[in-house]
Amino acid sequence: MKIKFDGHQEYQLDAVGAAVDIFDGQPLAQGQFEIQLSASSNEMLSELGFGNLLRVSDAKLLQNLRAVQSRNGIALSEQLDGSNFSIEMETGTGKTYVYLRTIFELRHRYGFTKFIIVVPSVAIREGVLKTIELTKQHFADIYGNVPLDAWVYDSKQVSRLRQFATSNQLQVLIINIDAFNKPDNNVIHRENDRLSGRKPIEFIQA
Repeated sequence: MKIKFDGHQEYQLDAVGAAVDIFDGQPLAQGQFEIQLSASSNEMLSELGFGNLLRVSDAKLLQNLRAVQSRNGIALSEQLDGSNFSIEMETGTGKTYVYLRTIFELRHRYGFTKFIIVVPSVAIREGVLKTIELTKQHFADIYGNVPLDAWVYDSKQVSRLRQFATSNQLQVLIINIDAFNKPDNNVIHRENDRLSGRKPIEFIQA
């Protein structure tokens, strides 16, 4: 049996659009390495890797946010709450599908390549992995076979974070919230010889 996904559900496309339109005005990245070599800061060429470079001003982000809120009948924000935005959907409406499609759309429209999915439990983590597997061909058909490297953070394999941080392909890291808790005890906050003495969290931050 093969599950087929309907890529034309209007309410799901509205949710994807709400997230993606927050970054309206962001120029499309032509390639991570091309951007880094033209950047003035040598820090961008460090071993810590390449992040999604946000070039939209806070004023433009607020303007975009208010436009999204207006068309969805939500009270307009007076100011930004940092760079924290949330899309809220009812149970059973396909939230996992929506945020996975949002990842592909952000890559398509702006060239963003680094994404982290933080989950509260092992059960939800496994559900996310299953959904990624089930939707692989569906998203390949929509977005032209864009390669996706999705993997689960494992404190015993922290060296994989270097690949996540330095790759210029679409990367999705799935991590349990517990990995960030208890900073004094967790591997993610400790210097590691396999990462040239860096802390794993530094590659995620970069």
